[in-house]
Amino acid sequence: MQTVFRITTEGQGLYEFTQQVESWVTGIGLLTLFVRHTSCSLLIQENANPEVKIDLTNFFRRLVPPTTDPSMSYLTHTYEGPDDMPAHIKAALTPVSLSIPVIDGRLSLGTWQGVYLFEHRDRPHTRQVVAHLSA
Repeated sequence: MQTVFRITTEGQGLYEFTQQVESWVTGIGLLTLFVRHTSCSLLIQENANPEVKIDLTNFFRRLVPPTTDPSMSYLTHTYEGPDDMPAHIKAALTPVSLSIPVIDGRLSLGTWQGVYLFEHRDRPHTRQVVAHLSA
């Protein structure tokens, strides 16, 4: 069983789509999620406290600043904007696919876990996440 989830983003940050995935899965099996883009990634992260999303976004902005920051002057891939190459670096540091067991039609996530698309670009995008549920 396969589908594609489309997640609309408004710039850098974490966008939870757990409910979309939960409403699609059935039965038992292993769910694989794969994002079709090179400047965003996927995370399983806490979904109880919104400060976690803010802190993760701020940490990665500080870890990999835009190419306009003097510390990033060594980068050469800048033609798509100052956030482009840093977005590729962030995606290289974080997963682009996830595997989640499905039991009785439910994701086997922990109490405070949610599934997120982690957008690394500044401008809005519509991202595609391919889902494959194998029995």
